[in-house]
Amino acid sequence: MNAVVIGVDGADVAVPEESSLLTAVRAAGTELPALCSDDRLSPAGSCRTCLVRAGGRVVAACVTPVSPGLRVDTRGDDVVRLRRDAVEVIVSALPPRALADGGPSELARVCRSTGIGPEAAQGAGGRGGDDSHPYVHLDRDLCIACGRCVRMCSEVQGTFALTLAGRGSDTVVAPGTGGPWIESDCVACGGCVDTCPTGAISQPGPARGLTSASRPEEARTRTTCGYCGVGCALDVVTRDGEVAAVLPARDGPVNRGHACVKGRFSHGFRTSPERLTRPLLRRDGVLEPAGWDEALAHVAEGLRAAVDAGGPDAVAAISSARASNEENYLVQKFMRVVIGTNNVDNCSRLCHSPSAAGLTASFGLSGGTDTLEDVERADCLLVVGANPVEAHPVVGARLLRQVLHGARLVVADPRAVGLAPHADVHLRPRPGTNVALFHGLAHILLAEGLTDEEFLRERATGLPELTDLLADYPPDRVADLTGVPALDLVAAARLYGRAERPAIVYGLGVTEHLHGTDGVRSLANLAILRGAVGTDRGYGVNPLRGQNNVQGASDMGALPDLLPGYGKVTDAAVRSRAEDVWGAPVPPRPGLRIPDMFAAARAGDLRALWIIGEDVCATDPDADRVARALDACPLVVCNELFLSGTARHADVVLPAASWLEKDGTFVNFDRRFQRVRPAVPPPGQARADFDILRAVAEVMETGLGCPTPADALAECGRLAPVFAGLSHGRLDREGSVPWPCPTPHEPGEAKLYTERFATPDGRAHLAAAPHLPPGEQPDDDYPLVLVTGRRWAHYNSGSMTRRGGNLALDPVDFLDLHPDDAGRYGLRDGHGVTVESRHGRARLVARVSEQTAPGQVFCSFHFPSSGVNRLTSDVADTVTSCPEYKVTAVRVAAS
Repeated sequence: MNAVVIGVDGADVAVPEESSLLTAVRAAGTELPALCSDDRLSPAGSCRTCLVRAGGRVVAACVTPVSPGLRVDTRGDDVVRLRRDAVEVIVSALPPRALADGGPSELARVCRSTGIGPEAAQGAGGRGGDDSHPYVHLDRDLCIACGRCVRMCSEVQGTFALTLAGRGSDTVVAPGTGGPWIESDCVACGGCVDTCPTGAISQPGPARGLTSASRPEEARTRTTCGYCGVGCALDVVTRDGEVAAVLPARDGPVNRGHACVKGRFSHGFRTSPERLTRPLLRRDGVLEPAGWDEALAHVAEGLRAAVDAGGPDAVAAISSARASNEENYLVQKFMRVVIGTNNVDNCSRLCHSPSAAGLTASFGLSGGTDTLEDVERADCLLVVGANPVEAHPVVGARLLRQVLHGARLVVADPRAVGLAPHADVHLRPRPGTNVALFHGLAHILLAEGLTDEEFLRERATGLPELTDLLADYPPDRVADLTGVPALDLVAAARLYGRAERPAIVYGLGVTEHLHGTDGVRSLANLAILRGAVGTDRGYGVNPLRGQNNVQGASDMGALPDLLPGYGKVTDAAVRSRAEDVWGAPVPPRPGLRIPDMFAAARAGDLRALWIIGEDVCATDPDADRVARALDACPLVVCNELFLSGTARHADVVLPAASWLEKDGTFVNFDRRFQRVRPAVPPPGQARADFDILRAVAEVMETGLGCPTPADALAECGRLAPVFAGLSHGRLDREGSVPWPCPTPHEPGEAKLYTERFATPDGRAHLAAAPHLPPGEQPDDDYPLVLVTGRRWAHYNSGSMTRRGGNLALDPVDFLDLHPDDAGRYGLRDGHGVTVESRHGRARLVARVSEQTAPGQVFCSFHFPSSGVNRLTSDVADTVTSCPEYKVTAVRVAAS
């Protein structure tokens, strides 16, 4: 973008050519009031508080574009007086408390800087407020009808939940649905709270009035959100050692001053009375408080006993996305160096392990191919098996904004949720038929000449085999297999095939299947056929990672067959490099995956299991069998924030630090390393997983090295060349750096494969895997198909989000079902329902809508007490052992 030079108060300043005068004035170091303006929003020019003289005319700076050579005067007596008059007019209608006691609001700061005192506020008030929402408080008397909240809700969040109601001086913000705020369409992203210049919309409690533009005296700590995999940068404001507010960082590389209900508000768990603050040790069958020395000694003794009884492979560890990169690195190093086994795995096994396997087979690396910024430049989005509006709200909002600005959208999802109502074509395949759907699209691309022949010839392999396979997937047959009308299939293929810059975004609806890896590879085929990966003709294939550091946990080698950087443990050269760094041998045989760990425990072969940050009894499938495995294992150690269902089966429970209390890094869904910094200390005697691991190693008299998380990342870089250019110091300076990043002097590869693919032959590999049926089929006894997933207000097992105000937003576990099925089985909306599968039983609350197709039901797994994962089976992806959460045959009855 070209720069334009203008004069501001006699000094030249260069700004991008599409900038406003307000941007230029601020670039020159001059602050102007602009009560209706927010850099994240389109300009309004309604408050007239940013008046300047430009080219001889008095204009509103926020809506006036720059032009070359323009001269701007902000200091003339006339414009200074006009700005002050505009502010005084606004203030005069407000009650005196709007400016009382040096409040933190933008309006209060403007008044202090212009010499306007509380006496200027003469309004009587009396318009009341709305305290119905746990995170958003409305004080109508402070509303100046600037419209920033309404524009934030529509332009940034895309929810369109707010409006301006009333006339003239009675105009005030209100929920668009009428009624209390808690009953509105608001998703509590906090955008309205963050942009409000007066405090009319604020967060209750100690955070009242604080926004990302505030300048509080309290300490602020920049960190990365510990919920989903988007990687939002957040500023944590603390007072007296406690979290006062969590604010979206305006300069956040991914979120750009936006957040969701979880990252913005869901930190009440930190001070929950249920938080673990002391180690617990099982004595005579009961978990009792213990000191750290005793707990650590018990863990060390139990691990030694397990090795003595069954060898190193009698011990296993399950790490977590909740752990930082450095903690995951230390977990796998502990298992390989201290114990001598590759029995280490992490929660990506349950979600995106098929992504790692499929993307590696197709392209060479396990991460997404492009950045979110790249995806936003696409002219056609194919969103598959994902509901980012709820599961990744900041990404969902940005994709919706892209569509509202003209990008074409194809959604493939059995449910009509999230982005689906905005789609040009919504494909609703039967659960378990993804591979057939993708082959049907690929068939049309080939049949209609919508492929990039040069790319396929020069940079891909496997086309003849795929062409032969696709002959069996014409639209009519695919319609029979998937339930998607042939005409919709053709329309979707043409939108994707004719786009100039298409992008694919997908989620767990692709991976959590018996043939999840085949699904990923078949989806990747579409980008390869179009030449839309590694080129300027498209933006590849991009998985939306479910948890904050699920990418990083695998990157760091917390996997049974791969070392940090994805080197295979079976590769002697890879092992040798690790052994040189660690000074210890690395076992050559792959270890156990999570499901195999449980099977080994039930069989009596696994004698010690260390579970770090995972509630496997709530999140893993066939939960009753998981619990039996834990009960059969002689030693179960659990690092946790709360006494979870899993912790209740443990022999030792170690109180851990949360993401707000630890130091390190996370890797988000598009491969960006970002810093995690402790804003507050952990409560009581709780410790970071990093410190716990080092302490156990010391008791076992085998040092792990790596005194600090920064040292651990540096050591990882010596072992894994793709991370060699990364360090805490660099991230502190630059904010975020993507991998691969082989040297400190390179920026990291944001867009992959621009020169060659990372496969052995340097080519993208097309896959010719046939469609195969899912692991379970409905029948007369179990006639419905259950799909599990996430909802907007909660996260994973809900251990953090259920301990705070989110519970008021989403208080129970619903079963969504179609009206036809509700009528068929005698179920009523809002009433109890018992759900049974071939594996177990759960109790939920029926919610009847047409979002779910007939014959299918949907629920989340955020409320472990409902027992949802007692229903799901142990059927798993044939390549990676990822559970088939998306297809479970069930029956329902009123309860």
